[in-house]
Amino acid sequence: MSVSGVVDERVTLKVRDGVATVMMNRADKRNALDNAMFASLAAVGEHLKSAPGVRAVVLSGEGQSFCAGLDFSSFQVMAGGNGSVNAGAMADGRITHLAQQVCWVWQEVPVPVIAALHGHALGGGLQISLGADVRVAHPHTQLSVRELFWGLIPDMTGTLMLSRLVRPDIAKELVFTARILPAEEGQRIGLVTELAEDSLGRATAIAEEIASRSPDAVRAAKRLLNRLAVADAADQFAAERDEIHRLIGSPNQAEAVTSYFEKRPPRFVDPA
Repeated sequence: MSVSGVVDERVTLKVRDGVATVMMNRADKRNALDNAMFASLAAVGEHLKSAPGVRAVVLSGEGQSFCAGLDFSSFQVMAGGNGSVNAGAMADGRITHLAQQVCWVWQEVPVPVIAALHGHALGGGLQISLGADVRVAHPHTQLSVRELFWGLIPDMTGTLMLSRLVRPDIAKELVFTARILPAEEGQRIGLVTELAEDSLGRATAIAEEIASRSPDAVRAAKRLLNRLAVADAADQFAAERDEIHRLIGSPNQAEAVTSYFEKRPPRFVDPA
């Protein structure tokens, strides 16, 4: 598709009767995030901020998963001390870099965004879904705040968005353990809005209902409901960037990745 002059096949966009359907299109990799996916998601989100006739957005992924998180090759680059391959530079006036913007852009889109989850929503994939306003998940979807498994932290706006949805102790347990949980538990604790066997169909139905309401009132409601969170966002995202910069390529982060690929228990060193 073409958005603002950028042409690629990572993300597709279709608009019908006021509902824009955004689909990550890397099914062979479970829609894992690489540089092209980051760029395309951000571009599509930017386009939707001012796209005429759009009253609601559905965000999902082709194939067997919503998004399995960062591409494995990126972890290996980080472990080699070469920095985050997907973060991107800070644009003038923006409170996010690229890796954060692929999640935050859905909050900046002025109409409601409904994420349809299935298969896997892990790490960065889960953080993208947290950027949506509503999450509908197939009951068998696997969720995880997976970053600590790789010696990292959720740095794609996840610390802010997670804290808006679940109790502080639950957020900490999910982040500290990096465990994988089923969608049913995700619904119980607040990560998932609703379960549906056909998550994309149900998300589309919600979007169609929203699209039938007054677009002025819908946009005003989203602005008001997001107002308090936006006030603290810039500082929190800056803190995420500071923390991840210190972690990427550090000895313990490299060990988390290396031990996984060498299929052995990690040998971490206590901080000084």
